[in-house]
Amino acid sequence: MNSSKRVFVIGATGTIGRATVQALIRQGHDVVCFIRDRSGKKDNSQPEALFEGATIRYGEVSDLKSISEQGLKGEKFDVLVSCLASRTGAPKDAWAIDYQAHIHVLAAAKAAGIAHFILLSAICVQKPLLAFQHAKLAFENALIESGLTYSIVRPTAFFKSLSGQIGRVKKGQAFLLFGDGRLTSCKPISDDDLGDFIADCIHDQQRHNRILPIGGPGPAITPLEQGVKLHALLGREARFKHVPVAVLDVIIFVLSGLGHFIPLLAEKAELARIGRYYATESMLVWDADKGVYDATATPSTGELTLFDYYAEVIAGAQEPERGDHAVF
Repeated sequence: MNSSKRVFVIGATGTIGRATVQALIRQGHDVVCFIRDRSGKKDNSQPEALFEGATIRYGEVSDLKSISEQGLKGEKFDVLVSCLASRTGAPKDAWAIDYQAHIHVLAAAKAAGIAHFILLSAICVQKPLLAFQHAKLAFENALIESGLTYSIVRPTAFFKSLSGQIGRVKKGQAFLLFGDGRLTSCKPISDDDLGDFIADCIHDQQRHNRILPIGGPGPAITPLEQGVKLHALLGREARFKHVPVAVLDVIIFVLSGLGHFIPLLAEKAELARIGRYYATESMLVWDADKGVYDATATPSTGELTLFDYYAEVIAGAQEPERGDHAVF
């Protein structure tokens, strides 16, 4: 039986964070979640219900003093787990959260004597073209150089980011594809399977001081295959609408130009770049020497497949939660 550890968690309120906290509690760890105080704000969430079995502390993860005094409180912790990420990936938000907030957390962890830092990152930092990817990669490097034991988890696509078209198809609309629908592929991973993988990093020494790409079970699947299966699960003939990638290029060009004069449009241009990235880059291990994505080199874990999840959503057993980086 694994020995219990005292674990400090940031980013616990996201879907992956919640699944990770639940996995940690199942494994018998003493979990403290440090979350933003929403008192007085229009937020109907009830953290106590979400994190039954964990201790909740409130503060600001972007404030070093708050992390230390309101979060860690001078107490002993063995492990820090971060599932924290910027919501949109816009440059200002990315550098504030994916990098600077994590730098504060890392400093607080070192000062508190925490030995092991487990970081939820993203597989797309292998080919960094966007602000949030550069921000994540910059902190990964800082963590590696910190002297702490680290486990950097780089998951592939999430179910929530690949579920936006369920409603379209249920209404009889065509499934949208970029190009021929075979431009990309991925090994999607469920929240619960990823949460278990992150929690297992505590005791699995083969995951210490490692960068860990991870996908879900089964072979890599393309958007076209996702559309075909979704129609089949709904008992409908497959219908597709093909969107040229050039449409995104035009949108990016126009918004970038206008963004020189209207800052809000510059941010929208970055969001369009994020959409284009996910529409044209596979979420698999990148073989830089061969210049290709390698499905066979992308590790798998867990049991629930994307198509199992589709079936559960259609049956009403799951409620899809869209990700901010979802293309559709």
